[in-house]
Amino acid sequence: MSELEQGAASGADGLDWRDGVIPVSRRFDDPYFSLHDGLAETRHVFLAGNGLPDRLCDGFQIAELGFGTGLNLLAVLIAWATTGRAGTVRFTSFEAYPMRAADIARALAHFPEAQAVAPEFLAHWASGAHQFRLSGVEVEVIIGDARETLPAWRGAADAWFLDGFSPAKNPELWSPEIMAEVGRHTAPGGTCATYTAAGHVRRSLSDAGFTVTRQPGHGRKRHMTTGTR
Repeated sequence: MSELEQGAASGADGLDWRDGVIPVSRRFDDPYFSLHDGLAETRHVFLAGNGLPDRLCDGFQIAELGFGTGLNLLAVLIAWATTGRAGTVRFTSFEAYPMRAADIARALAHFPEAQAVAPEFLAHWASGAHQFRLSGVEVEVIIGDARETLPAWRGAADAWFLDGFSPAKNPELWSPEIMAEVGRHTAPGGTCATYTAAGHVRRSLSDAGFTVTRQPGHGRKRHMTTGTR
């Protein structure tokens, strides 16, 4: 059995594969990325929604709810490299159900640009490492229920990627309590972005101290949400 077949130390819940390329969580009955070009969605929602890559600089802290396939991380890796700036960006993600490395590799094969920069990440992930460095990006994936792990985190993000499964399928990750913790762990002037425009999510982010704006969504999604604290 290869390293990728052995997968990460912690296995994800069961997967189905839509059209053979898009992983769908059986636990949440929801795909891990957009059916309409997940990499383009990442760039539209999480990068542009947080003013990236323009804001990226040495010491910049990104935090994320929902690591999934690591596609957002790889998009950041590509974006940081294109800036040509020196230094280190920090990327912290909270994930309750980590995917096996073999499944991540299969999913990333759908995105040649991300796949091209993925081998080092996949090697770390297959070894069971959840803290590692990739070409100027320091990565920490905190495994466990975010309702427990996020309050214990000592960091403060300059930009949040709120990328859990949909609020209708995974309400625990979008609760007012979690959004309050997102606000508490955001640096002054920090931002957040998410693909969802659900009213209760926007209200919770507003209650957490963000000035919330509804923005045009990606693909068939009419709207998304951004916030500034």
